[in-house]
Amino acid sequence: MRILLSGASGFIGGALRRALHQAGHEVSALSRSAGTSSNDVRWDPISGELDPAALEGFDAVIHLAGEGIGDRRWNEAHKRRVRDSRIQGTTLLSRTLAGLDKPPAVLLSASAIGYYGDRGDEPLPEDAPAGGGFLSEVVQAWEESTAPARDAGIRVVTMRTGLVLDASGGVLKRQMIPFRLGVGGRLGAGRQYWSWITLEDDVRAMQHLLEADVSGPVNLTAPNPVTNSEFTATLGRVLSRPTLLSVPPIALEVVLGKEMATEMLFFSQRVLPSKLEGSGFRFRHPELEPALRALLGK
Repeated sequence: MRILLSGASGFIGGALRRALHQAGHEVSALSRSAGTSSNDVRWDPISGELDPAALEGFDAVIHLAGEGIGDRRWNEAHKRRVRDSRIQGTTLLSRTLAGLDKPPAVLLSASAIGYYGDRGDEPLPEDAPAGGGFLSEVVQAWEESTAPARDAGIRVVTMRTGLVLDASGGVLKRQMIPFRLGVGGRLGAGRQYWSWITLEDDVRAMQHLLEADVSGPVNLTAPNPVTNSEFTATLGRVLSRPTLLSVPPIALEVVLGKEMATEMLFFSQRVLPSKLEGSGFRFRHPELEPALRALLGK
């Protein structure tokens, strides 16, 4: 299969590109830089630069690119970059694919469980309504930006991804230093649900969705979400370190700002991968503790 991949140099995209190559697929990167391969395609989503001729002949497109949401403290300029990088880029790509003589059969487009907002302990399959907040508003517009491709008859999947766990990067790598030092602890009361998935299962799920008979939003999370308190206790147990401390919300609000701290760390999202499991996907890491032990060599 000939596959075009945006975000190929990122934490998730890099792992996916390696897995696709190992599976025998021909992968080209969609990148703002010149690229390392003659097969790579250059674009500039902000200026609207994308050559339609360069997209002809691909069997599938996987779109993961976007400004990092948690890379820096939120302000209006950064929030605008987060929004524009997703909506403008996805709109440009979707419209260009829709106008091809031979469009790809499938577009897998990144999305996020931020769609659901703050929902307490409510189970959230894909048909749950949208919530509120900045991230939910961005995700709703982001998913709607795939409409031109969908309307052109391309099978579109919007992948609502949760916390992706791997020792090489992401949230787990950031937590390792304080937890190994014995100063890791729950965030606030720790009652907020964290919906997670291992990087391995995330990559496997995207490969599955390339050919599965499914479209629309799909939750890419493990089937057993946990509260922050459970996550904290489990990670401490795996590392054989104490987790007696609690980080007060006000401390994180001072560091990150109230809006960022609230939405990224304290919103509760108990997300269930109903469509993914219903399409026949089987997780290698459905439970948190065995997953962490596998990831951390414990």
